[in-house]
Amino acid sequence: MGLLLSPFVTVSTPVLTRVTAGRRSVLAGAGVCLLSFAGFWIAQRLAAVSMIDLMVYRAEGRTVLEGLDLYAMRATRAGLPTTYPPFAALLFTPLTLLPVPEMRTLATVGNLLLLVAFVHLSLKLTFRDAVRPGAALWVAAVAVWCEPVWTTLRYGQINLLIGVAVLWDLTRRDGHRWAGVGIGLAAAIKLTPALFAVMLLITGLLRFREAGWNPWLRQAAVAVGAFLAATVASAALLPSDSRRFWTEIVFRADRVGRVEGAANQSLRGVFARLLHTVDPSHWWLPVATVVAVGGLAVAVTAARRGRTAEATVACAATALLISPISWSHHWVWCVPMVLLLVAHGRTEWAVAVGVGFWSYALWRVPHGAAERLELAQNRSQMVLTALYPTMALGMLVYLAVADRREREPAGYAVAKE
Repeated sequence: MGLLLSPFVTVSTPVLTRVTAGRRSVLAGAGVCLLSFAGFWIAQRLAAVSMIDLMVYRAEGRTVLEGLDLYAMRATRAGLPTTYPPFAALLFTPLTLLPVPEMRTLATVGNLLLLVAFVHLSLKLTFRDAVRPGAALWVAAVAVWCEPVWTTLRYGQINLLIGVAVLWDLTRRDGHRWAGVGIGLAAAIKLTPALFAVMLLITGLLRFREAGWNPWLRQAAVAVGAFLAATVASAALLPSDSRRFWTEIVFRADRVGRVEGAANQSLRGVFARLLHTVDPSHWWLPVATVVAVGGLAVAVTAARRGRTAEATVACAATALLISPISWSHHWVWCVPMVLLLVAHGRTEWAVAVGVGFWSYALWRVPHGAAERLELAQNRSQMVLTALYPTMALGMLVYLAVADRREREPAGYAVAKE
């Protein structure tokens, strides 16, 4: 039996049933998402969030427009400096056109929309064609309450924008003309995403030995081209600031913040708290080197087998672990991490990891800039403030073991579309 919709189109009843169910799922998801976002907005207002990083971005944009020294600038009562490359400051100049209240509102709305886009791309990455209509809305309604996303919006950060740019690239089909641009521009704004280009380059070079020029090399080349174009353009517009950043500021991780701070969820932060020192380099550097090599090996191996989701999560986890500073709000990559575990059928593990990121555990320990309380942590406090790196290391080990057990790509794995 079917339903005649026109002289030319007959739609079967099962198809109509699926369409109706899909619409209901989208509408229900939209309603739940809006309610969750509204509750989130109210909670943030009650918490009197400062959106302090957004204020720094605005100050950077104004400094550029006024022709002042970008890296001598200090913003807000905390005296926060510029830490990003000059290209980011150029992108922040439009923020000066808005009054502060309107800017904060637009930034919050924009970040919530970016969260939906980030979740959608994460689902596309991990489940591909098995994603149900409205799934991104349902997941976003929950994801907005995890600590990295909460803190991203609390500070007015750009982590979701960076994540969307990277995932947009990695979910494109082979040979897409713009694939790589997102990673390149993301790296020009914030250097850490450059590790994704490194992953693409290594994968492409290994594939080149077997089959010559390939999509991985092309995407890496486009990413490098986009990064260089943005960086050179910034140097032309801001020559003094660019020279200072690339010869001095880029090597000064201390400008970003206290390495031992509980919010620093990198390996360097873990070792600083573990060893009760602000300079854990003699332990951090060798361990970070091993993790970088091992993590990239896991990512590249997965990429060569068409397991793009595993490669992406492994690369993101590696970048967060080895970076000198990985603030807790940088860990929005917990979203594809949890979804990948669900896609693998590891529901219990996904719940456990989700609890870790939704627990706000790292804020349950004494912390403070003036007293440097994190340098005197006990063992239980160290465990709580090492939660994100521990889960990321566990994820890398799991992906490495799973790859050894399953040499053939599974049905859910994402081949480049």
